[in-house]
Amino acid sequence: MAKPTSQSKSMKEQLWDPVAGFGVTFRTMFKKVVTEQYPFEKLPTAPRFHGRHQLNRWPDGLEKCIGCELCAWACPADAIYVEGASNDDDANGEGRFSPGERYGRVYQINYLRCILCGLCIEACPTRALTMTNEYELADNNRADLIYEKSDLLAPLLPGMEQPPHAMLLGDDEGAYYRGEFSAPAPTQGGDA
Repeated sequence: MAKPTSQSKSMKEQLWDPVAGFGVTFRTMFKKVVTEQYPFEKLPTAPRFHGRHQLNRWPDGLEKCIGCELCAWACPADAIYVEGASNDDDANGEGRFSPGERYGRVYQINYLRCILCGLCIEACPTRALTMTNEYELADNNRADLIYEKSDLLAPLLPGMEQPPHAMLLGDDEGAYYRGEFSAPAPTQGGDA
């Protein structure tokens, strides 16, 4: 039996394989080029896209964050720093930042470390932390990529008051967490 040599390749190997390989090139050569014009044309993100974090508020303006630090424990990149503090009421009950016993006094997310995995969102017991569709997080200064609580808090909507203030929606914090409240009455003058 003769030993196969490189000269005894089949006709398929010698002629057809290179033509088939170039076929892929020729098929794609005449297709329209797909180029995204990113800075000028911004396409919408997917509905469940994980972007910048946001600290949410209750309808009266109190913060949902109770300073439990579970988000910091769940973060695999160690990008979240939370310092909880007591929610001390003064004599009039005007010193509340959240309806619970505690609130997040210091809240920082380091976007140099954050991998946008969303594990912090799953760990949050009060749904205080969510992710927005904002994805432009680049900056030319490292210090500006450490977002503070003021950068992360959701904006005040009409009818909300800037904390600290008394609970406006229910008798106790249980009413907040169970959703047993109605939206607060508008504080601005309206039609009579």
